[in-house]
Amino acid sequence: MGRGRLRIYLGAAPGVGKTYAMLSEAHRRIERGTDCVVGFVEHHDRPRTEVMLHGLEQIPRKELEYRGGVFTEMDVDAVLARRPRVALVDELAHTNIPGSRNAKRWQDVEELLAAGIDVVSTVNIQHLESLGDIVESITGVRQQETVPDEVVRRADQIELVDMSPQALRRRMAHGNVYKPDKVDAALANYFRPGNLTALRELALLWVADRVDEYLNQYRSEHEVSKIWGSRERIVVGLTGGPEGRTLIRRAARLAEKGAGGEVLAVYIARSDGLSSASPKELAVQRTLVEDLGGTFHHVVGDDVTPALLDFARGVNATQIVLGASRRKSWQYMFGPGVGATVARESGPDLDVHLITHAEVGKGRGLRVARGARLGRPRIIAGWLVGVLGPLLLTLLLGGVVADVGLANDMLLFLTLTVAAALLGGLLPALASAAVGSGLLNWFFTEPHHTWVIADARNIVAIAVFFAVAVSVASVVDLAARRTHQAARLRAESEILSFLAGNVLRGETSLEALLERVRETFGMESAALLEREDDSAPWTCAGSVGPNPVVTRPDDADVDVPVSDRMALAVSGRVLPASDRRVLAAFAAQAAVVLDRQRLRREAVQARELAEGNQIRTALLAAVSHDLRTPLAGIKASVSSLRSQDVAWSEEDQAELLAAIEEGADRLDHLVGNLLDMSRLQTGTVTPVIREIDLDEVVPLALGGIPDPEKAVVLDIPEILPMVATDKGLLERVVANVVENAVKYNPEGEPVLVAASAISDRVELRVVDRGPGVPDDAKERIFAPFQRYGDAPRGAGVGLGLAVARGFAEAMGGTLNAEDTPGGGLTMVLSLPPAAGRPHVTPDLPAAAIS
Repeated sequence: MGRGRLRIYLGAAPGVGKTYAMLSEAHRRIERGTDCVVGFVEHHDRPRTEVMLHGLEQIPRKELEYRGGVFTEMDVDAVLARRPRVALVDELAHTNIPGSRNAKRWQDVEELLAAGIDVVSTVNIQHLESLGDIVESITGVRQQETVPDEVVRRADQIELVDMSPQALRRRMAHGNVYKPDKVDAALANYFRPGNLTALRELALLWVADRVDEYLNQYRSEHEVSKIWGSRERIVVGLTGGPEGRTLIRRAARLAEKGAGGEVLAVYIARSDGLSSASPKELAVQRTLVEDLGGTFHHVVGDDVTPALLDFARGVNATQIVLGASRRKSWQYMFGPGVGATVARESGPDLDVHLITHAEVGKGRGLRVARGARLGRPRIIAGWLVGVLGPLLLTLLLGGVVADVGLANDMLLFLTLTVAAALLGGLLPALASAAVGSGLLNWFFTEPHHTWVIADARNIVAIAVFFAVAVSVASVVDLAARRTHQAARLRAESEILSFLAGNVLRGETSLEALLERVRETFGMESAALLEREDDSAPWTCAGSVGPNPVVTRPDDADVDVPVSDRMALAVSGRVLPASDRRVLAAFAAQAAVVLDRQRLRREAVQARELAEGNQIRTALLAAVSHDLRTPLAGIKASVSSLRSQDVAWSEEDQAELLAAIEEGADRLDHLVGNLLDMSRLQTGTVTPVIREIDLDEVVPLALGGIPDPEKAVVLDIPEILPMVATDKGLLERVVANVVENAVKYNPEGEPVLVAASAISDRVELRVVDRGPGVPDDAKERIFAPFQRYGDAPRGAGVGLGLAVARGFAEAMGGTLNAEDTPGGGLTMVLSLPPAAGRPHVTPDLPAAAIS
């Protein structure tokens, strides 16, 4: 069983008559004896559409309950069981009610097609998925029900149901589309003439593109190479010269003369890379052709003429626009030129236009001479060997060396010709061949010292010598050029590989990349310029080197546009076109690096904002609870003391005053931690580093601990080295850590505070026997406003350990959490020792050492 065929009626807007056309097609098929049923058709209370349903078999719909209502959808199972030849399914982009067999109606249609049932359906252009943004920009309405373009493109037949905007508005005004109470609102909003005209154009263009696909597919399947001028396609051949802009504008005017004209600009680049156009000029021409509604294409081909003709026939072009040759008159001796060759070989199906311009006859203007490749010293050496070498060799053979024979003479002269080709290229080698031939004729062939050659064999020998010399010189020159090209391409590949690797790994800053540009091309300065829009002034995003161009890219020796709003400007010398290719890659990567730097800064700012929001949220929670709790206690105690209704005893008054003092101390402690955390967040903590003994600071830090003699056990040897730290900050660190340990330590179990010297650090360990902290939470307890578990005694906002670690790191130390052997948590404060007092190893008894 084969797959069914799909026919779609496409409209620009509701009401153009898609459903009516579909029902008319159904009646025509029934009259021809085709088994046709209505799977789902919605007439929307339109009288003429409802009349067209008469006489057609309708498959009963399936009822579904949803949110208290009853809705009807197409019964796919019933249609499959009925197995008609053709099924009518309206509104292809419709979304089915939840609980249906499929989420979308086009999926229902796919099932029918897979079962071998032909389907006739309808859809509006605004429901195509790829056109959602365009339709929204036109109408201001975002279509929620869409169908994938591929579903519509796979249809076997697509018929456009067209109607002018004026006719559709008249149809609506007569009440043939919407009910009278909705007509005015529809005409004033969605169905405005401008909206309908734009949607109609969108539908026409979409169908035209679909027809174009059918045509290309047919030509490909039937191997049709002849051009079919179904619509004007104009190919513009660009050379990268300034005349390209004139050609593009002329082609655009030609395209406007015919409906649906299309402009395709193409640049043919040689695959060997030995000649290339200006990237800047090509970028300008690309922008121009795209602004005029055309497309730009870059094609690689060794021979321009067949590459251009193949491209034109491949896109089914009807016209080719070329510029008149820039070559000088004497250059035509090398050939008729691309324009004449294309006109001769285009055939009768391609019209070729040769456009005159201001650059005609001014020469090709090649940017790179051979001297730029070989260097002036080598060229001078080549000319000396090619011209003076044969003269010196003639003197040597004529006066010093005995006669060696004409064959050996020719080999010696040929050696000089090869040497001239290796040193100076083709022209010195040709000069050497000519001079050598003349000298051989004058001095070494009979009769001597005349241009006459008596022996015909000598004529052949000299002719062969000249031909061999020219051939060898050409081959040697070509090999030298290929070697130079390979070396250059290798250097370019190494540069681009390094560039891509560093940029992709994020290891290169913008300034480093610009410095690489300056060093690679030997330039004085490099700068990346950008602007907000076409009328805004240029600003410098980054620069290196002395006196960089920071105002306009045009002021630089070389400027490479990255986009309309960004350009790379380098100064120092004018670069050849071959170097501009690599420079263009640098420019593109510079834009990527700049974007990455900005994204990184934005990410840091976003992270800081998120952290700030988190801290503010936690601070609000702390203020709402932890700070208000002692305030409530103070307020209650003060109110009780001020009350005139109760006579408080001295013990009661003392208890209330103690509660006030305790609440004030708690508030002072909490506010102190908040202020310390604020100083850490803003980076205003500036420690004063001095040499301090731990046994002087640690006891002072225990002043805020209730009954410190019982709650804390100190083990700080006097022989410990001094530490380089801030006394005040160290006291706060120890106080917060010990207070946290006491809070979680079991009742009656003291906290151990022990110090020791290990290698080049001094460690202070605060050991408790509390519940401990899992490994995955050991870092989280140092975050601001974090409280692990429930504090059985006291209260806080979870800033103690965060402040302690921040102060420790500010002093050059570290604060980490470890498990206490046997259970509990040990805080390890590591500090750098002072340089003035070395560590002393205590004298231990022999038993302890063993």
